[in-house]
Amino acid sequence: MITIPYLTAVSTYFSYGLLFAFGQLRDFFRRFIDWWLTTNLHGYAPICLGHEDFYIRRLYHRIQDCFERPISSAPDAWFDVVERYSNDNNKTFKRTTKTSRCLNLGSYNYLGFGSFDEYCTPRVIESLKKFSASTCSSRVDAGTTFVHAELEECVTRFVGKPAAVVFGMGYATNSAIIPVLIGKGGLIISDSLNHSSIVNGARGSGATIRVFQHNTPSHLERVLREQIADGQPRTHRPWKKIIVVVEGIYSMEGEICHLPEVVAICKKYKAYVYLDEAHSIGAIGKTGKGICELLGVDTADVDVMMGTFTKSFGSCGGYIAGSKELVQYLKHQCPAHLYATSIPTPSAQQIISAIKVILGEDGSNRGAQKLARIRENSNFFRAELQKMGFEVLGDNDSPVMPIMLYNPAKIPAFSRECLRQKVAVVVVGFPATPLLLARARICISASHSREDLIRALKVISKVGDLSGIKYFPAEPKKIEQTKNDIKLD
Repeated sequence: MITIPYLTAVSTYFSYGLLFAFGQLRDFFRRFIDWWLTTNLHGYAPICLGHEDFYIRRLYHRIQDCFERPISSAPDAWFDVVERYSNDNNKTFKRTTKTSRCLNLGSYNYLGFGSFDEYCTPRVIESLKKFSASTCSSRVDAGTTFVHAELEECVTRFVGKPAAVVFGMGYATNSAIIPVLIGKGGLIISDSLNHSSIVNGARGSGATIRVFQHNTPSHLERVLREQIADGQPRTHRPWKKIIVVVEGIYSMEGEICHLPEVVAICKKYKAYVYLDEAHSIGAIGKTGKGICELLGVDTADVDVMMGTFTKSFGSCGGYIAGSKELVQYLKHQCPAHLYATSIPTPSAQQIISAIKVILGEDGSNRGAQKLARIRENSNFFRAELQKMGFEVLGDNDSPVMPIMLYNPAKIPAFSRECLRQKVAVVVVGFPATPLLLARARICISASHSREDLIRALKVISKVGDLSGIKYFPAEPKKIEQTKNDIKLD
C-alpha cells in the first residue's frame, strides 16, 4: 500500500479543491450563456451529463496535450512524435508536419518486437501478401486459417497448458470471457487493483463480486472464508462457483503477484484461479514464460491463463489457455470467438515468429539475449531512480515502473518538460488511478541501450528537481556512465 506524505496529501487535496471550485464557478456562468446560445433540441436531455463530463471539461482539457500524442514511426527505443497545437485551450488539436525524435519510455514494446525484426518482419510481409490485412470474418465462419491453428498450438506449447484459444482484442479477452465462465449464483473475488477489462467482465457476468486488498493473500483468505461461510445473498445457499482473479504484473503498479500464496489458498478453499498475464507473459521468467516460470508455480495449478499479444510479442489480440474441455466450451459459447473478427493473419504470424525467437527456434540466441536485456535494463533503471530520491513502485524484474507524482499540477509539468527534452513518457491520473495517486508510468524495453537509459535518467532527474517530485533524499553517489556492453546472463 502507498503511504502519501502528509504535506503532499494536503497540497494535492487543495489543488483538486481549487480546480473543482473554479470549475463549478465557470459552469454557473456557462448556464446563462447556454440559455442564450443553446442549440439543443427542445425536449432532449443533455447527452453528456454528470461528474464525468465535468471532469473532462474542467480538469482533463487543461492537460489534454499530455495524452493521445500521435506518433509517425514504429514504437522502437526512439520514435517520432508529431507536434500539435491548439487554438481553443486544448479542446481540439491540429497536427503539424513537424516531428520530434524522442526516447520512447511509454510503449509496451518489452522485447523490441514492435519494430523491424530480421526474423519476424519478412514472414509477416509474406503472410500479408498471401492472406491480406484482415480475414473479414469471425472464427466460426471463414476467419480461421492454418496460421490461426498454428498460433493456438504455439501458445499452448509456450504457456504449458493442454489447449488455447486466441481472440482479436486483448481487452475483450477479459471482458468477454469472464461472463461466459461465471454467472448468477457465482462468486468472483478480484484484486482491488485489477485492470478495467477484468472489472467490466466481472460486472457483466451477473455474479457476486467481492474485492480483496491489493496483492494481500492473507486478506484474500479472510474474504474467501467469510463468503463461503455466508453463502449467496439472501438465500445463503452455497456458491455455484468461485473464481479468484489476479494479474501477473499489475500494469499501474509494476508489482508482481504473490501467485504461490494465491494458488495455495485457492486449493485450500476449492476456488478456481484466473490469471491475467497481459504484462508478464514473454517479459519475465528465465525463458519468457511469465510469472509461473519466475515464481516456480506449476501451470497445472492455474485453471485459466489469460494473456495478450500486444506487449512482448509486438502484435494484437489475446488468448485463453486451460484444459481442453474449457477451451472447447469457450469456442462454443464465447461471443468474442463466435461473432468478432479473428486476428488478422499477418498479426498472427508476427506472434508465431516472436515466440519462435523467444524459444530459440529461429536458430539463434537472440531470444535469450532479449530476455536478459529487458531484465537487466529494468533492474538498472529502477535502482537508479530510487537512488535519485523518486518514489518508484513495483518489484525487481518488472519492466513497468511508476514514478509517483501525486499533485495534479505535476502531471502536465513532468510530461511537458520531458517531451521538451526529447523523452516521451506516459502520465496517468484519475480515473485510471485513485484521485491522490497520479503517476508517470515508465515502460522499459530490451531495445533500449545502456546509453539510452542513462540519457533518460539524466533528463528525468533534472525534470524531477524542477517539478519537486523527489520525495526521498537522494544517495550521494552519482550515476556513472559506462560504455561497456550490457553483460548477458
